Amino acid sequence: MMMMRTSLFSRRTIRQGAISAVGSVKIKLLLACVIVFTLIALAGPAASFMGWKHHDASLHRPSLPRKKYALLINTWKRNDLLKQSISHYASCPGLDSIYIVWSEPDPPSDSLIKFLNHVLLSDSIDGREISLKFNVNKEDSLNNRFKEIKDLKTDAVFSIDDDVIFPCTSVEFAFSVWQTAPDTMVGFVPRLHWDDRSKVNQDNYVYRGWWSVWWTGTYSMVLSKAAFFHKKYLNLYTYSMPSSIREYVTKNRNCEDIAMSFLVANATGTPPIWVKGKIFEIGSTGISSLGGHTEKRSHCVNPVCG
Repeated sequence: MMMMRTSLFSRRTIRQGAISAVGSVKIKLLLACVIVFTLIALAGPAASFMGWKHHDASLHRPSLPRKKYALLINTWKRNDLLKQSISHYASCPGLDSIYIVWSEPDPPSDSLIKFLNHVLLSDSIDGREISLKFNVNKEDSLNNRFKEIKDLKTDAVFSIDDDVIFPCTSVEFAFSVWQTAPDTMVGFVPRLHWDDRSKVNQDNYVYRGWWSVWWTGTYSMVLSKAAFFHKKYLNLYTYSMPSSIREYVTKNRNCEDIAMSFLVANATGTPPIWVKGKIFEIGSTGISSLGGHTEKRSHCVNPVCG
């Protein structure tokens, strides 16, 4: 009898020990699950707080068509440069359409239109179709480059002059930066304006070029000769910006790029973003090569211009 009790006690002890062990495992598993779910819950806010998020679209949903951009190119009696530019940018993967700002007295020739369309067919990658349109203007004004485009399908506009070329890799990188801040102006050409201390008791600013940016390591604007911005700013430039600024641009043939940069900064309350990229200048003459260019632009950045 004693042996049986001892045996029963031993079985009971073993069973209780087994139950206790199972319970301990369950508790550990439960705690592990709680910890895992807690980490998952915290991961989202933490990633947002740190300013990054990793999304692997291929694992969670079918890949969506990539958003693209429109090329807005300003040209003036330099068809050879225009042809080089169009031929180059046609191979950029993010390009959707091209709009050429044309302000010459004569409309674009049929031969030029035919050549450019042939270039788009032969140089575009993957056989994709890139639309080409000339925005023909009756008046010769630098304001024409920022007229609103009614049939523009993309939100992103890449504004470029006909005498500069950037590698497609640099353009695509700038576009990806712009996509993170689509209300901001993102460009390759920084410039600077600062207080002119030589003018005592007077708010006066001077405009400075690339070497001042390089020397000081600072900038206050990016120029539209190579920059991304949202298409809505074309509407603001044409219809909301004070007409006196557009009149000054037309009269002096200068400062439309400064006006656009300041317009975007004023609308957003945020500075522009400068991205570095290798620039190839294929033209030798332009407005910036004319005498008094810097003085005119210094006048533009002051509170009163007229």
